[in-house]
Amino acid sequence: MMELLTKEKVREIIAKRAAKEFKEGDFVTLGIGLPTEVTKYVPDSMNIMFQSENGLLGVGKNQDKNNIDSRITNAGGGYVQTIPGACFYDSQMAFILMRGGHIDATVLGALQVDEEGNLANWSVPDKFTPGMGGAMDLVVGAKKVIVVMEHTSKGQVKIVKKCTLPLTAAHEVNLIITEKCVFRVIPPLNDEPGRLLLEEINPMFTIDDIRRTTEADFIISDNLKEMEI
Repeated sequence: MMELLTKEKVREIIAKRAAKEFKEGDFVTLGIGLPTEVTKYVPDSMNIMFQSENGLLGVGKNQDKNNIDSRITNAGGGYVQTIPGACFYDSQMAFILMRGGHIDATVLGALQVDEEGNLANWSVPDKFTPGMGGAMDLVVGAKKVIVVMEHTSKGQVKIVKKCTLPLTAAHEVNLIITEKCVFRVIPPLNDEPGRLLLEEINPMFTIDDIRRTTEADFIISDNLKEMEI
């Protein structure tokens, strides 16, 4: 079924679903890449303050390509607008916000996520990476951690039983959103291991499709819903 979805449609499905996780008044930090697409799908009527780790609170939508102000960018270097009430600050203040428990939710990409909510999103095999950046601080400091990613990458499974890449953080992921489904992470409790709960499924796919492309074990919610596509 995957061939029926373009790259653009995959990103739209994921970002649109992630945008539903916010509530009025939330402070939200978005990672680079796909997570920045989420701002497109938050209603203008909602009072959400998006924070960029390069020192901007009040990130708006992307700038008009014909009228660029190159001084205002997000952490990924994309040109963005600001919303009323926005402010600029240095990296020290940005990390105080992230580490101090002031961020209600963060949306990040991933290379691997496992069934215990462990996240690996910075070390690419056989490629030089300077470090994990602010991801470690965000994942530990935010009240809610949402991972957005394509379900597989070049045929490789990304939702695994146990991460094999270096971890960004352990047991911190709350929600995994892909173009195929939505998993909620049930954290380890006492002697019980962590588990994934399948809460939503894209109607273009079946449970068998999910099982074939997911290495991690998961259980199916009694209230399994269809994703909006």
